[in-house]
Amino acid sequence: FKLFRVTSLERRPSEEETEGSEVSYNSSQETSPESTVVLEDLRLGSAPQSPTNFNPQQSEKSNVVDNNKTDLKRLGEEAHITAIQQLCRICGAAFKLAQQNRSYPVHGPVDSETQDILRRREKKVTSWPELISKVFKTDVRADVDAIHPTRFCHNCWTIMNQKFRHISSEVYFPHNKAVEWTLHSASCYACHSSKPWGKRKSALQLNPHKMKKRKRGPEFGKKSKTSSGNSIQWKNINALNQMKDSCKKIHLESNLLVVDYPSDFVKSVSCLLCEHILSDPVQTSCKHLFCRICILKYIKLMGCYCPSCKYPCFPTDLTVPVKSYLNVLNALLLKCTVSGCDEEISIGKYSHHISKHKETKGKEAYTHMNKGGRPRQHLLTLTRRAQKHRLRELKMQVKAFADKEEEGDVKSVCLTLFLLALRARNEHRQADELEAIMEGRGAGLHPAVCLAIRVNTFLSCSQYHKMYRTVKATTGRQIFQPLHALRNAEKALLPGYHTFEWRPRLKNVSTRTDVGIIDGLSGLNRSVDEYPVDTISKRFRYDAALVSALKDMEEDILEGLKAQDLDHYVSGPFTVVVKESCDGMGDVSEKHGSGPPVPEKAVRFSFTVMNISVPNKNGPVRIFEETKPNSELCCKPLCLMLADESDHETLTAILSPLIAEREAMKTAELFIEMGGILRNFTFSFRGTGYDEKLVREVEGLEASGSVYICTLCDATRLEAAQNLVNHSITRSHSENLQRYEMWRRNPHHESVDELRDRVKGVSAKPFIETLPSIDALHCDIGNAAEFYRIFQLEIGEFYKNLSATKEEKRRWQTTLDQHIRKRMNLKPIMRMNGNFARKLMSKETVEAVCELVPCEERQAALIELMDLYLKMKPVWRSSCPAKECPELVCQYSFHSQRFAELLSTKFKYRYEGKITNYF
Repeated sequence: FKLFRVTSLERRPSEEETEGSEVSYNSSQETSPESTVVLEDLRLGSAPQSPTNFNPQQSEKSNVVDNNKTDLKRLGEEAHITAIQQLCRICGAAFKLAQQNRSYPVHGPVDSETQDILRRREKKVTSWPELISKVFKTDVRADVDAIHPTRFCHNCWTIMNQKFRHISSEVYFPHNKAVEWTLHSASCYACHSSKPWGKRKSALQLNPHKMKKRKRGPEFGKKSKTSSGNSIQWKNINALNQMKDSCKKIHLESNLLVVDYPSDFVKSVSCLLCEHILSDPVQTSCKHLFCRICILKYIKLMGCYCPSCKYPCFPTDLTVPVKSYLNVLNALLLKCTVSGCDEEISIGKYSHHISKHKETKGKEAYTHMNKGGRPRQHLLTLTRRAQKHRLRELKMQVKAFADKEEEGDVKSVCLTLFLLALRARNEHRQADELEAIMEGRGAGLHPAVCLAIRVNTFLSCSQYHKMYRTVKATTGRQIFQPLHALRNAEKALLPGYHTFEWRPRLKNVSTRTDVGIIDGLSGLNRSVDEYPVDTISKRFRYDAALVSALKDMEEDILEGLKAQDLDHYVSGPFTVVVKESCDGMGDVSEKHGSGPPVPEKAVRFSFTVMNISVPNKNGPVRIFEETKPNSELCCKPLCLMLADESDHETLTAILSPLIAEREAMKTAELFIEMGGILRNFTFSFRGTGYDEKLVREVEGLEASGSVYICTLCDATRLEAAQNLVNHSITRSHSENLQRYEMWRRNPHHESVDELRDRVKGVSAKPFIETLPSIDALHCDIGNAAEFYRIFQLEIGEFYKNLSATKEEKRRWQTTLDQHIRKRMNLKPIMRMNGNFARKLMSKETVEAVCELVPCEERQAALIELMDLYLKMKPVWRSSCPAKECPELVCQYSFHSQRFAELLSTKFKYRYEGKITNYF
């Protein structure tokens, strides 16, 4: 159909005139039946028949007039066609000079960029007409070149691309609907003005979507004098002009600038709508700058698109310009508008300066004129009584309005008035915060919530501060609280916040309760002869830290009383079992290089509240028990020091005050308020959170290379290897203290070897009491290392040839590594760790290793050895063996003896005269 119409227009140009004349004849009310017949004949292509009363002279004159009219029509139509080709087919906007190369043909295949987007989205559309029909619901396939533009603008192209880039997003179009195009007529919107098209703004260009669609009918082509679309359009234009006039009263003009800046710079700091200096500037998504109030009014009046480039723009898209631009804008100097004031003020300080003027003129707020007498004071400088007196009448009016309109809600009326006043003065940040408070959201998060966020996300202070500044600069609101607020909130959680009392008073401990973080070296006697302590240490006072931990557990304690059907008002005494732990923290070397030269290792002393019980008629009842005693969440740090855990002197100097406080608390009762009642607590300390290395350190024993291989008994390595069954725990803290005194004094005047044999490896003063216990992690690691070695020796049948070379042993290790990597996915490691140990010590691993062991008898011995080990392991790995694995506890003695028997018979080649500590 389109091809036929275009071809017919090219062949017979008069047909267009015929159609135009048809429209004008049809629209005229004086059309005669004869003219209708002539038009029908012209439409069919036949020659018109002459009427009977034909006059030749009148015919000649009418032909001349008709020719002139035809020429004028043809010229108008040609100008119309030229004009519409400069417009967008879809939105009707004029092509900018800068976008001449960025328009696109309505008919034809889509461009490569759009084709890529469609291909990625798996769309089968390949031509512009199909795409325009899908996005804008406009059919362009029947377009006629004399009526419709043949190209569309880059803005509409962008909208189509956005539609398929974001499938779920809504398409934003600056107008309500695409433009309806009609034939050229006397009231044509495209060329009704005599100005050049590029320099004028027609009603079509201003807002095409406000125009009413013209229906084809008897009045089609006739100039309408009253059009609702035009009236709405001109109302909006008048409202825009009024808006610009009102801006003069609240915005500053550019001629107030002190420096005569270049015009381009002045434009860059001026609003594109009102042309005044930017006030509360906002930036659209197309990077144009406006006053906030100007652009919001414009969008409300004219539609959601940028006044400068017609790009889609919504109130939610407005953002604050970058901080560097705001700094430049606020630094510009202005002349004060008050008469008699010659000061030059920066824009950022202008409002503060203008508020100081008592007699204001021009753009300043109205102030009360005092006629004689004492100068009238400002409302905010008055006392509360004077403020009530001055605002008495206003208060009555507001109360009357609230009673009548808002059901007596005076607070909401006053807050709304305050909010409107802030908005009117462009103080939107304060207004947003007030609005949040009115809605119950609050101005920001509570400091305690911010502290929890910082701790749980593992943010350092500097990282949190960077996040706080970024959020505040981006949103314009203080959602997160500053660091000093977090520190104040943290004081309620750290020791030294709650009051408490000890009865009797702790010996050599202050009665003050507001003691927070203290220096770990405080109270240390410094003298020339003493050991120099070059370290940094921070700690809490032990009793204050225990009080803080109990107050954190207040809800758990009260819930435990309720769960055990005990009286809520029971005052005690509550018995608290505390597990103490101490361990090195590895390498913590200073990265920035400042500060004193200190050791590059750290040691942490901490405690965990294991359980709390209260006496009852039938014995003590446990009201709290820590479900995960090895978790870092319940482990409370007490002392941190930059020191090596092997440095006995430094550990003694820093931890001795802690131990003195602990000894004093053993014989005293703590009184604190909990649940509104004064309750008393007693403490029982258990030093079980130490590994073997630190047990040797704090109990004064020799290091792990000593012949006294055990920290629980006095056996030497040779004695333990010869007697694998009968062992008992013989060491204790008090005995170690006695042996140290013997080592120090040597009362029997013995030689070094004799004295060492008498004190059983004690060579330093024990200063922390530990309970006999086993370090489960290092037990796993040590035993796994032994099994790893046994596997290698069994693969190479070492029991047959005890003189195997190092190369052979290395070959056996390589064979074992390759096999368990293939079967068990265990990669070889340089040093045994906990994860590798747990995977290695399994039934599946020993079965895989037995595939490489040639002798079936040795395979059975290996499997039995691993089976016994796996039955004994839960006893030392579980938190409470008597509850979790009571049967294995009963069988432990039998399993251990059978294990020892296997080691001393089947694996004698490995354990004859030597054995490891954990075995």
